[in-house]
Formats: sequence, structure tokens, C-alpha cells
Amino acid sequence: MDLDVVNMFVIAGGTLAIPILAFVASFLLWPSALIRIYYWYWRRALGMQVRYVHHGDYQFCYSFRGRPGHKPSILMLHGFSAHKDMWLSVVKFLPKNLHLVCVDMPGHEGTTRSSLDDLSIDGQVKRIHQFVECLKLNKKPFHLIGTSMGGHVAGVYAAYYPSDVCSLSLVCPAGLQYSTDNQFVQRLKELQESATVEKIPLIPSTPEEMSEMLQLCSYVRFKVPQQILQGLVDVRIPHNNFYRKLFLEIVNEKSRYSLHQNMDKIKVPTQIIWGKQDQVLDVSGADMLAKSIANCQVELLENCGHSVVMERPRKTAKLLVDFLASVHNTDNNKKLD
Repeated sequence: MDLDVVNMFVIAGGTLAIPILAFVASFLLWPSALIRIYYWYWRRALGMQVRYVHHGDYQFCYSFRGRPGHKPSILMLHGFSAHKDMWLSVVKFLPKNLHLVCVDMPGHEGTTRSSLDDLSIDGQVKRIHQFVECLKLNKKPFHLIGTSMGGHVAGVYAAYYPSDVCSLSLVCPAGLQYSTDNQFVQRLKELQESATVEKIPLIPSTPEEMSEMLQLCSYVRFKVPQQILQGLVDVRIPHNNFYRKLFLEIVNEKSRYSLHQNMDKIKVPTQIIWGKQDQVLDVSGADMLAKSIANCQVELLENCGHSVVMERPRKTAKLLVDFLASVHNTDNNKKLD
């Protein structure tokens, strides 16, 4: 073979090898950086833009797609220790003509974290109302959806600010009082009694604990590589002290049952989505809400755990779109595109 051709293959091979080796090195050495890049790329691919808005010296970080129109805007509230990007898997399956807003909850990701902030459910509801006012999102009633802790906040928000909200979706929300505790809640109470706050199952600090948390929250058993588990832990560890503080705040007497105490004040059409195999918050909560909220639809998902948004994003998106169509067809006699 001609020497020049050999040289060409060597150069070409070297050129390809550099980015490949860089990717492998990044995966092995800086998996948390790759996770951040992954979310950045996904937001970009889905057309979600990140913006900041301020209420006094308090900063809210949010992502959005679309503009307000004749259809209700949709405000999406994530769960405990998550962030706005957890909704991307659902956004992927939502129509592009909807105005979507995903906000980082108080103290999470790009939203201000302050030692003076009231992290109770009431405190978070007030903060979200400030965010809504900053964006003038309530110029026309919007649809509110929240999952887990975000569902707790969303439900109480709908009770406190009924004129802001035209409809509501609660995805396995926290904040309900059960007659009996499930295994997860029993374990939490034992940890509280022993003051072992370092071992809260929803606040992992090792890859092994992260794997256990994923198994707790998901019915589907994901096979996650060790390096990805390490990356997920690395992203969370700097925030774990805040997560512990927040967790203890939302499970204390002031906040634990806020949704239960206010569910009969929810007057807007409401959709409940719950995984039947939820090990964190028992699915019987759906029936409690249905009995207290007059205009309520319940959707129970087979073979699905607590992480409904991650496990069944396409189904969640379809249920949301169908619910909005049914509710707002009734109100406006027109279909959701």
C-alpha cells in the first residue's frame, strides 16, 4: 500500500480517536459533567429555553417553550431534590403549540437557596405564587401540574389561589394522611425517632444508595451503569445538606398533611395520575382525593411506581393532553389541537 495512503489512514484514525478517547475519559472521570451536558442537549433539542426572573432579590430559574395563547399555559412543578429538567421526558410527547413552563422549586438548581427561606409547603406555595406573578402567568387561568412534593405544592396552590388555576393534574402527590403507614413511611418514622437523618432513603450519598433509591421509586428495574450512578451521586452530594433540611421541613407537623387539610377547597377540574406499584406514596391516596374533589378524574397506571414521569412519560403526556381537551372542550366548545 502506498505510504501516503497509510499516512492518511493513520491521521484519520488519530483524528477520530481523539474525540472518542475524550468522551470515554469524560465518562470515566467526570460523569456528572456528562449528565449536565445531556440535559443541556435535551433542552435544546426540545426547544426549551432557560430564563431567570426576580422577585426582589430572589431569583427563579425556569425553562419554557411556546407562548401564551387561547389554550391554557401549563406550569409544571417537580418533586423533592429534582429540577425543572425532570419534565423533559414528558415535554417530548406534548404538542409544540402548548405554552409550557417548568420552574426550579425553591432552593433547587438555579432558583435561590437561602437559609432564611420558608421551606414549608405553605412557604413554597407563596414562592410559586411570586413566580407566577413575576411572569404574569395568571393573567389568564393556567393549568397546574405537580408530582410528589410538587404535587403537594400544586394541590395547596389550587386551594389557596383558585382564580389563578383553570385545571389541575396531581401525579402521585405527597401531603395525604393515610390510616396505615406503608413500609417506606414506617422506615422514615424510625429514622426520625433515632435522629438518623443521614440515612434518609431519598437522599443518597453513594452509588449503592442511589441504586436503592431508583429501585424504591421505580417499578421498572433500570440497569444503570456504575459510572452513571456515580455521576448522579456527584451531582447531588453538594446539595444533600439542603435536601435534608428541606425533607425534615416538609414532613414535620406544619407541612406533612397540608394537601389533605386543603383538598376539599380545590374546586377546579382535577386529574389524579398514580402508579399502582408506588412504594413511596400509597396509591390509595388517589381514592381519597377523588372523594374530596368534586370534579376529579383518576388514572391508575399498571406496572408503574412513584416515578411516573420517568417511567411512563408518553402515557403521562397523553393523559394530560386528553384531560385538557376534555375539560376545555366543555368550557370553550373547541378541541385541543
